[in-house]
Amino acid sequence: MSEQIAGERAAVAPASAEVGGRAVLLVPHRDDSVDEAALPGDYRRILAIVRAADGAVQVRAVGEELGLQVEVRGKLEPLRAKLVKLADRCWLHKRGDGKFTARL
Repeated sequence: MSEQIAGERAAVAPASAEVGGRAVLLVPHRDDSVDEAALPGDYRRILAIVRAADGAVQVRAVGEELGLQVEVRGKLEPLRAKLVKLADRCWLHKRGDGKFTARL
């Protein structure tokens, strides 16, 4: 039974790959067979913040919720990249005005 549990945990753990000699986490595409548990922890937290918002959110609002120094542009750009990656993988929707909403 412990082998089965270990196999199930490995199936939902974020996949990693090696790029340029560095291990990087992969954000899977959203579909029926992949649930939110497959995302790395920081991506799950970002997704939860966007879902909890009353509407579309700006990167700055997500950064404030995460406790980042939002007045420093360099602190928001990595966050913006994560939001865009979630949108590219169909976890979020990026609107034309640059704001993000949760996909249902």
